[in-house]
Amino acid sequence: MIDSSGTFRIATYNIHKCRGIDRKVSPARIIAVIRELRADVVCLQEVVNAPEISSTAECIPQVPRLLDQAGEIARALPEYAWAFGDNRPFYTGTYGNMTLSRFPLRGWCNHDLSRRRRERRGVLETEIEMANGRTAHIFNVHLGTGHMERRYQARKLIGPQILTRSEFKGPRLVIGDFNEWTRGLTTRLLRESFNSFRPRHVARFPRTYPGLLPILTLDHCYYELPLVLEENKLWYTRTALVASDHLPLVATFCLSERAA
Repeated sequence: MIDSSGTFRIATYNIHKCRGIDRKVSPARIIAVIRELRADVVCLQEVVNAPEISSTAECIPQVPRLLDQAGEIARALPEYAWAFGDNRPFYTGTYGNMTLSRFPLRGWCNHDLSRRRRERRGVLETEIEMANGRTAHIFNVHLGTGHMERRYQARKLIGPQILTRSEFKGPRLVIGDFNEWTRGLTTRLLRESFNSFRPRHVARFPRTYPGLLPILTLDHCYYELPLVLEENKLWYTRTALVASDHLPLVATFCLSERAA
């Protein structure tokens, strides 16, 4: 939790529909990893929110029955408030991003980043209330896999409807799975306005995907003053290595009064 100095921990984690590298769908393993993180804010991508799927799964044998993932996570972690951003339909439910917060949520909004003829994508914005009434704006991002698709999404993300609106009264933090492993337009545009870092890996590799043998960096974090980075690392535990094809990226920040 945030302390008197304003220090807090945030994590991003693409949970891959709770499907592990052993191809088993297990929300329980994802929940175990989230508990390990001990983060104040957790941004999840590729989450299924289909609470009615169990009533129809027997009629759809190809569909795993454990697809009330958002509900399972929320019920197992009652200490977190949460918001869900629907990006597209998924059988009897939806599929998108989920943000968990130990801090009160003052509001949230899901912004559509979809490009025509590509998979629907979005960024879930949440406003959290921290110590002494201070607020921060968290943007939980999952961008597309296509080069031109990401260029379109980058311009929309940095535009006046999302990141550069005039009414922000607290720092912005943009975090998630950007699907960008080269210095593309998204990286260049965000670095013009935000600070960033190279993830620290337990095996000294700066890359984040896939977890067992990372060869690409897909998960990123961008932030601005008065947020000051204190520590960052990839979460590399036995459970995390199996639970998803991504590893969680964790960062610790403090709110600097001097920077503010």
